[in-house]
This record gives sequence, structure tokens and C-alpha cells, in this order.
Amino acid sequence: PTMRVALLVLAGAGSSLAVAANRPVTSSHRIAVMRMLEPAAPVLTAADLRDGLERALDAGFQRKHVALLGSTGSIGTQSLDIAREYPEYFEIVALAAGSNVKLLSEQIAEFKPKVVGLADASKESELRDRVRLLGATMPELVVGPEGQTAVATAPGADTVVTGVVGCAGLLPTIEAIKLGRTIALANKETLIAGGPVILPLLKKHKAKMTPADSEHSAIFQCLQGVPPGALRRIILTASGGAFRDFSAAELRKLNKEAPDEVRKKASTHPNWDMGSKITVDSATMMNKGLEVIEAHYLFGAAYDDIDIVVHPQSIVHSAVETTDSSVIAQLGWPDMRLPILYSMSWPHRVKVDYGRGIDEKFDFVKLGSMSFKAPDYEKYPCIPLAYEAGRRAGSMTCALNAANEKANELFRGGYFDYFGIPNVIEATMAAHEADFKADPTLDDIIATDEWARRRVLEAADRERSKPILL
Repeated sequence: PTMRVALLVLAGAGSSLAVAANRPVTSSHRIAVMRMLEPAAPVLTAADLRDGLERALDAGFQRKHVALLGSTGSIGTQSLDIAREYPEYFEIVALAAGSNVKLLSEQIAEFKPKVVGLADASKESELRDRVRLLGATMPELVVGPEGQTAVATAPGADTVVTGVVGCAGLLPTIEAIKLGRTIALANKETLIAGGPVILPLLKKHKAKMTPADSEHSAIFQCLQGVPPGALRRIILTASGGAFRDFSAAELRKLNKEAPDEVRKKASTHPNWDMGSKITVDSATMMNKGLEVIEAHYLFGAAYDDIDIVVHPQSIVHSAVETTDSSVIAQLGWPDMRLPILYSMSWPHRVKVDYGRGIDEKFDFVKLGSMSFKAPDYEKYPCIPLAYEAGRRAGSMTCALNAANEKANELFRGGYFDYFGIPNVIEATMAAHEADFKADPTLDDIIATDEWARRRVLEAADRERSKPILL
């Protein structure tokens, strides 16, 4: 027998919540959901439940010493906003950035880190000159690819915020895990590409991984206190990105007639302030597909138990359904500083003053209403590709991730149109079957990542020569 389970409906004066997720649930779902693996996040096990409670009830919040990867990016600057407002809780001990030496020099002068990583070695002299002109002391500086690892392993750090975009965050994260540090994870690709390697390392070194992106932070918060075996389903919400108000036919027509206009629109998010790569991922909704894979690793849920719902207002950041059919959601204005804050403070709650890190009090009456709808897979073909890669598991998620990174970059550079992104990703995934690894090592993951990027370039040349079809 089957029954139907719908999302919780909230109703009040002047507000409504439209329900869009309604799916069949078999009798096997009436008991605890069988998870495929132990969660990377500290939830849903007896040991983690006890540990979280003990930490929350201890003598008080212990000041965190933070190493920040990607300090000049969106996650990085918002992490520093929090550290600036609450220095009694957070000390910045190390910073890593790519090439924005103007902003990095200002951060060095303000936060006085002990170690700094600079990926762009050609800008080392400029950084030193800028720091000197600001009258600041130059910390230990490590340039090139080793810079991020030096920051992740900096002496004295106990928490590493991984705000760097792409697979570049994988190796420094692994080194930080080996030191038993808490990973405040804002880098999706760490688990998507390296999940098979990361999970056993977390267990071996007793490191904690707390999610810093809004959706997984919402799920993480909803799961606090939920006992082992009580998670039935994860509901990931999505804004719908730049094309949420377009039909698939309208988007294809615009893509044919004005591909550059589509490219420009894809680079602007309606709700969130994010970097260019993530903003395009939101437009294709590959970001949500990647988040499905990340949720699988973070919370141990099977792919059949992870749903996506388009929620244009970005107020419900995600939700979980427990085995007794309760749906627990986390709500708030779209502001990345709250999930970043909780990833660093877990399991404690830092008291924030409105206007100091969080702009204003959440107000249901001001919000008025919320709406939800199912994603259109014709408009967003990247979503089913992500589910396919996740179910294939092994090295396929790495191939998907690397192919998407490169395809996203080529799209932003004008190499092909919007629908070229899923086309080259699908071609790369198909080609990867020849070298697929069911249980990849770290070397396998690195090799797959490099291969997939090269393969996308080959597929992109063919895609570029194809006519744009309606």
C-alpha cells in the first residue's frame, strides 16, 4: 500500500504557504530510512548526539581560532564580517586568497593573521608593498598552490572555513582533517568530488564537518536533537535562479535569439550575493544538483529520499521530514552570514544584535506569503545529470563536478550557449564510463578531475559548432 505525504502547510492572517511537493511513499518508508552511509556532519548517530549535547552544555562558548580559505570571495568577506563584529568569539589566525591583493592587504592590516596564502605567485611583491604602505606587519606568506594548505594547517587554528570555490579546496581540507580540525564547509566540491576519501578520514581523525552554505546549514539545524534512524526525507529548496520565471520554451527561444543576453542574465542572482561561478550554477540549477550529492554525504540520506522544491522567496532554506511525518524547516531572510556563523559556533548559538552581522528581525507579516513549485527538468537538465552521477557514485560525481566547473567557465567566457553546459557535462559523463572507479583513491579523484576538464574542452569544440535549436 502507498500513502501520500505533503509538505507542512502554514496559514495565518495575510500569509500562506503553497504546497508543491507531493510524492508517493511506500510502506517501507514508515520506518526509519535506511541510509547508505554514515553522515559526514555530526548528526544522526548516538555518538554525535551525545557529543553535541555535551558541547552545548559545557562551561560556555570557547573562542574559535579560524583559518579562512577564500578570504576575498563572497563567503570569505562575510565570514570576516562576523569576526569583525564578534572578536570575543572568533579570532582570524590565517587567510588564503587568490589574486585580489588590494583587499587581501587590507584584511591583513585589520585582522593580523599569522599565516597568509596567495595563490597568484606573480602578485607577491605587490602584496608585500601594499601591506607595507598600510603600516602593517607582513605575516608568514606562502605563495602558489601550497598557500591554501599552509593556511588550512596553520598553527593554532581549530576551525577551517573553506570558502574557496571549486575542487581547489579538496587537498587543503584533507590536510586540515588530518589535524582533527573542525571544517566549516562552504566548498561543495570537497564532498562531491572527494566524498569517498573524505568520509573515512573524518572518522579516523575525529574531525567535525559543519555545513556553511544556507541549504545544508538549514538541514543541519533541523537535525539537531533528531535521534538515529529518525530522518525520512530531505527537502532542498531552490530559488530557481535567474530563469525561474521563464518557461523552457521561452528560455530556448531567448537562447537562440539572444544568447549573450541569456549569458548576462545567468550571471545575476535575484536573491543572493554570490560569486560568478556559483551564480551561473544557480541559473542552470546545477548548484542544486550538486547540493543533492553533498546532502547525501553530509547526512547519509539515499538519493530517493532527497527532493528539490523551487521556492522563489528563499525564506525556507530547506527542511527535513522525520519518520513520524513531521516536517521541520529553517526560515530566515536570505543572508549567508547566519549559516556561516552557525558553522563556526556549533553547537552554540551566538547572540547577535540586529544591525551587527544580521540586518533585521525576521517578520512573518512583512513576508506576507511564500510559494513553492516543482523544478522543470527540461529547463534545468543539469538536475537529473547530478542525480544520475550520485546514484552511479564512485568517481562519477568527481567527473560531473569537474565537467561542470569547466563548462561553467567556458559558458561565462562566451564559448557556447546556456544549453551547451548540460550537453558537454553529459558527454563527459558518458566518456568517463570507460575509466569509472567504484571505490576511487585520492589519486583516482585527482586524475578524474584533470581528465574531465580536458574532456570538456573536446566536447565544447563539438558543441560550439552545433546550431542552436528551438
